[in-house]
Amino acid sequence: MAGVCATNATTNEITSRTAGRAAVLGSPIGHSLSPVLYRAGFAAAGLSGWSFDAIECDGARLPGLIAELGPEWAGFAVTMPGKQAAAEFATGRSARVDALGVANTLIRRGDGWWAENTDVDGVRGALQAAGVTPSGPVLLIGGGGTARAVVAALAEMVWNGPLVVAGRRPASSVIVVDLARRYGLPVRAIGLSVDEIAAVATESALAVAAVPAGAADHLAGALARVPALFDVIYHPWPTPLAAVGTAGRITITGLDMLLHQALRQFELVTGVRAPADAMRAALRKAVGTDPTLPV
Repeated sequence: MAGVCATNATTNEITSRTAGRAAVLGSPIGHSLSPVLYRAGFAAAGLSGWSFDAIECDGARLPGLIAELGPEWAGFAVTMPGKQAAAEFATGRSARVDALGVANTLIRRGDGWWAENTDVDGVRGALQAAGVTPSGPVLLIGGGGTARAVVAALAEMVWNGPLVVAGRRPASSVIVVDLARRYGLPVRAIGLSVDEIAAVATESALAVAAVPAGAADHLAGALARVPALFDVIYHPWPTPLAAVGTAGRITITGLDMLLHQALRQFELVTGVRAPADAMRAALRKAVGTDPTLPV
């Protein structure tokens, strides 16, 4: 898999629809900002015939729920805990999904469903929009689905530098390390102690925290001098990791990732270019803060 770059469906493979239904599936789902993003996108793009819902649905229920829906349903955003189920349910998968084993997007293709992982676009787009140079050592904290998306994004960016994986569980770290090797990235694993992280952080150009809220708080001091920090958490914000950065550090939030993955997902679902400015403005209004969110 060395040298893998683009794995997205190309725009000319997408058929624009004048109307359709879409939704985000997950459990719990009440906190999802996908409806805010999509509805703002529909309005700005003139897609008055489209609707977007939030549906409570776990992985076990996902196949049956989608199978019962009519042809007016064009696509789904899938959040936890249904991403693995989405990948398994699909009748077609992108190379990304085959590699990562999880999907956050399902798109109707004829009588079947195509699975994509736009979390990779979220990571890649957020890093590029923030002006992060794709070179130098990377410290990746985490071993779940988001960490896998980070690995894929680094490979697609042809990142020039080694990767160090610090997972909370050895089994998940092994999966991420193996994935990185299959992508051709130089990689090694370490533990999650403050001393181990501090030793690596002094040489890192980028640190990515891809763990649940609170799981990396004890590492804030060790990561304070990293030139670029990507913390996938966006509520509450700022996180302890983000709050202690030195002046001039590039800090990227989970909102950046959310926005950029949604822009690509919107295009895949609707066949229409996502109105980035309108979707960004809606997201900023919804969270009640003033994040930069470069696009």
